[in-house]
Amino acid sequence: MKNGILPQIRPSILSLARRRSTLPPEDRIFSPYQDDTNQPAPITLSSALQHYINSDTPRHGQKLHSRVIKVGFIPNTNISIKLLILHLKCGCIEYARQLFDELPQRTLSAYNYMIGGYLKQGNAEESLSLVRRLVLEGERVDGYTCSMIIKASSCGGDNVVLPRSLGRIAHAQILKLNINADDVLYTGLVDSHVKSGRVGYARTVFDEMLEKNVICSTSMISGYMNEGCVEEAKEIFDKTIEKDVVVFNAMIEGYSKSAETSRTALEVYVDMQRLNFRPNISTFASVIGACSSLAAFEVGQQVQGQIIKTEFFADIRIGSALVDMYSKCGRVEHARSIFDNMLVRNVFSWTSMIDGYGKNGYPAEALELFHKMQKVNGIEPNYVTFLSALSACGHAGLVDKGQEIFESMERDYLMKPRMEHYACMVDLLGRAGSLHKALEFVIGMPEKPNSDVWAALLSSCRLHGDVELANVAASELFKLNADDRPGAYVVLSNTLAAAGKWDSVTEVREIMKTKGISKDTARSCVGSESSV
Repeated sequence: MKNGILPQIRPSILSLARRRSTLPPEDRIFSPYQDDTNQPAPITLSSALQHYINSDTPRHGQKLHSRVIKVGFIPNTNISIKLLILHLKCGCIEYARQLFDELPQRTLSAYNYMIGGYLKQGNAEESLSLVRRLVLEGERVDGYTCSMIIKASSCGGDNVVLPRSLGRIAHAQILKLNINADDVLYTGLVDSHVKSGRVGYARTVFDEMLEKNVICSTSMISGYMNEGCVEEAKEIFDKTIEKDVVVFNAMIEGYSKSAETSRTALEVYVDMQRLNFRPNISTFASVIGACSSLAAFEVGQQVQGQIIKTEFFADIRIGSALVDMYSKCGRVEHARSIFDNMLVRNVFSWTSMIDGYGKNGYPAEALELFHKMQKVNGIEPNYVTFLSALSACGHAGLVDKGQEIFESMERDYLMKPRMEHYACMVDLLGRAGSLHKALEFVIGMPEKPNSDVWAALLSSCRLHGDVELANVAASELFKLNADDRPGAYVVLSNTLAAAGKWDSVTEVREIMKTKGISKDTARSCVGSESSV
């Protein structure tokens, strides 16, 4: 029987040898020679698979898997894992998982490859499910597994809720198993703790690093800035030896979040350029934000002049930031000029312009732009857009128009109004003098009103001198948030004083004195042509 088969096989082998130069790459690498069992030789197949795993065209290697199945070859663990890696490189997670599940003995490396494969596709839930399965099967996790758990901790989205303690769990495993942490693992831990709001844990890990890299320094700076710990962030920044644009951006962005530190953001921006670091789009966006906080119109113009010389000027993010900045500086004409010349606009650019018109006393223009936006294909108003439109209605006294816009949120856009929208409607009704309608609106809310809603009603009562309703609003407000609303006591006191209720005024002021509540001193930013 064997002699009968050989004459049929040998010509094909010789034929392949003669045509070797015309064969596709996979056939040149995967040897056709077979052993006595009429199956592909494992060593040759392993080399061929490794070639495709390392190549830029791994999909060509999937044909090898087809040949393996066709000849009935039963791969060993090494071959199976290489096939698994090959499919992962091709993005075929289903094929890789099938191979994984069929492994007679799943090794730690097989688990790690699958966990990493799912994370690469953004499926953090399945990757963590495999981690649990790995532990239940008695496998000991290694540094790579822990790094994948850390990476998964930052993969949660709107539809995926992951435990906030994932990074801390990975950190505990590293310590428990005495895993030798490298820079990659340390960096992942710092970033995970920062993103979870545990800056103290992040600092502990950061201090353990022998060599602090700029990535970890940037994470620590961002974490401290988000917590308002400006001095700690500056300490990390000053100790960072090899700085880059990203770490400068973290400082500029952090400083730009507050009017008190925005001037420092501009100083860091200047220092960055003196050190020959070229600003990128994130730098310019943060600097424009600092100009917005300071209402620094002249400085903003200078920054715009710089941006015009770069490729970033046409970017939608920069355009939107400039519209917002000029609006907050009260330069609506400049904002509209930027808006009109934007090549592409998104919901943020439209909203910034609508909000700018509304807050600068142009409610009619704000509402006109809002209606124009609703007719643009591919762009729908978001929660902030509706808030800006409702605020414009309040300034213009357009109660019916405001109610129509409010109702359209859920009716036309399936957007459930948030508490700030309810507060805006109460303010709209109250400003127009419809105080009892405003109260009925509050009572009819599907959710329990928060302090902002009652504060809006109280403010309207002060405007129209309704002492009785002011007492009701203040009472409800103080039940919810008495200590953090010093302005509410002042508004109530002024309302009572305007009505001549001096005994009640004295009573309110005694309560304020007992609680140690005082009105904050008002502050303003004044800009000049030379400085802020």
